[in-house]
Amino acid sequence: MTDIPFLSLAIWIPILGGVLTLATGPDVNARMARTVALLSALLGFVVTLPLYAGFDPNTAAMQFVEMRPWIDRFHVAYHLGIDGLSLWFVLLNAFITVLVVIAGWQVVKVRVAQYMAAFLIMSGLMNGIFAALDGVLFYVFFEASLIPLYLVIGVWGGPNRVYAAFKFFLFTLAGSLLMLLALIYLYNVSGSFEILVWHDVPLARHVQSMIFFAFLVAFGVKVPMWPVHTWLPDAHVEAPTGGSVVLAAIALKLGAYGFVRFSLPIVPDAVATYAPLVIALSLVAVVYIGFVALVQTDMKKLVAYSSIAHMGFVTLGFFLGNSLGVEGALVQMISHGFVSAAMFLCIGVLYDRMHSRQIADYGGVANTMPKFAAFFMLFAMANCGLPGTSGFVGEFTVILGAMKLNFWVAFLAATTLVLGAAYTLWMYKRVVFGAVANEKVASLTDIGGREFLFLALLAICVLAMGLYPFPFTETMHVSVDELLRHVAAGKLPPPL
Repeated sequence: MTDIPFLSLAIWIPILGGVLTLATGPDVNARMARTVALLSALLGFVVTLPLYAGFDPNTAAMQFVEMRPWIDRFHVAYHLGIDGLSLWFVLLNAFITVLVVIAGWQVVKVRVAQYMAAFLIMSGLMNGIFAALDGVLFYVFFEASLIPLYLVIGVWGGPNRVYAAFKFFLFTLAGSLLMLLALIYLYNVSGSFEILVWHDVPLARHVQSMIFFAFLVAFGVKVPMWPVHTWLPDAHVEAPTGGSVVLAAIALKLGAYGFVRFSLPIVPDAVATYAPLVIALSLVAVVYIGFVALVQTDMKKLVAYSSIAHMGFVTLGFFLGNSLGVEGALVQMISHGFVSAAMFLCIGVLYDRMHSRQIADYGGVANTMPKFAAFFMLFAMANCGLPGTSGFVGEFTVILGAMKLNFWVAFLAATTLVLGAAYTLWMYKRVVFGAVANEKVASLTDIGGREFLFLALLAICVLAMGLYPFPFTETMHVSVDELLRHVAAGKLPPPL
């Protein structure tokens, strides 16, 4: 079983499925395009299941490793592998892709084949990012993943889609160029593009500082961290529902993943020096962005700002320097994948019926859509961090890690539980409860079988992770401990 290239299958099955979907032709074959896309997404998810089934949680070594020469002259290789830090993101990405295809089944009516193909190709490229162990391979996948999402926003988005797509593309591309310079420098000093080799290269303190800030800009824009977050609300508001789901559930995780795969192990001394800066920026995201979310009148923009606040928790946890913080941040990333996807899908369900995202246009939805209101409440509570849901596990663990570092850091981080409840329940109350004041709301129909399916699957994930997080956390322990041991050891060259 270990001889089967599951990682390559997880990358290339969705990409080839996207190409086949494109080959179905114009919209007259829309049903065939949807069918091919769904089968490709399901197969892409199925081939990721053996990664968990065959994963050994007792080792920090890379597993399911694949190695093929690519560009011999520069020692570039097609090198794949996963550990406890990356396993769940491959599974999460493949799972979310299935839901996005189902969610867009009847909603997308123009350029159906291209729409479905964009998400499949993007899924394969993102799996490549999480599995890449070669710097060039990582960079190629990292940059290539921008293109399908750019097209999704720019072609199927709202009235200002072109502006939002350009802003998203330019922000993320500009940051990535600094990362490319850092990767080239690391190649020059190590003679290799192997990421694991870079983990052991001694670097002077000033060199570590420069590389640290290059990675901070590249990955901070992608997270996004405050103050380079402004592209995200625009992208979310203009993106179609599927684009918002993938953007929040997967694309934001790419930046956070970069911190644990590159910044922490490659420049550990710089991380120790500048951790207070990142912690401060993270707390600003948690507190300030929480207040910004409180005044939003657009449901999508409110959830977009809540994503920035929740991802602030992730960057906070990574730079606390203890296992509780790092594991809590990884759990928060997975949970946010489920919860943010669910929130945007719920908003999409309403938008498909009302063609409005304005909170003021709703009210009394529970009277006409009781099943939907029940699902929406569960996901809203998870977004608040209610115990028993996945939203609580990661946030609580990060707060515990912050308490080990400093009481006031933990106190400020804990305000997200209050602010999150304030803006999420404010939105839910005005949309779902109260009397029906809008005649369009009075004529709404409850969710059908297709919508029930993807909301129920996400509800199961949110509750399962909240009530029994052990399957998620057991795979992380050893890899996190090894990462922190590596960070604590430092990498300064020996004195002359």
